Amino acid sequence: MRKYKWILILINLIILLGLCNNSILKKEELLSNGQTILLELAPVDPRSLMQGDYMRLNYDISNNIDTDSISKRGFCVVKLRENGVAEKVRIQENRTPINDNEFLIEYTSRQWRGINIGAESYFFQEGEAEKYEKAKYGGIKVDNNGNSLLVGLYDENRMKIE
Repeated sequence: MRKYKWILILINLIILLGLCNNSILKKEELLSNGQTILLELAPVDPRSLMQGDYMRLNYDISNNIDTDSISKRGFCVVKLRENGVAEKVRIQENRTPINDNEFLIEYTSRQWRGINIGAESYFFQEGEAEKYEKAKYGGIKVDNNGNSLLVGLYDENRMKIE
């Protein structure tokens, strides 16, 4: 009986490591091949005493949405303006339809605060808050499936803050 217990523990550990590695590989693929789009930020509080310095991000595309009229999960469809900044086109439940120059961003609905695209916090080194207070855009990479990953904050000239 003890022998089987350790075999089961080992099998579960291997499965867990496989799932973690798969998640890492998907994010690396998104970073390498995803389309970078800029989302305009709405003002937020940049400090947290419990977590260190970070900025809670609130995107303009997630505001002014009647969360009672949309599904709990879905896709925010955005298109890029000439300056590379995304603007919200519509909210839809499925990956299709999608037109040229439109991109999907998967969301979950927040009952009283619009939608959440999963990139709402940006952590930075302690003492660098002043540098990031001037952020006007959040840069995310998106793929064809609507997955998104925050890659940095950008200033009013659309230059990455580093």
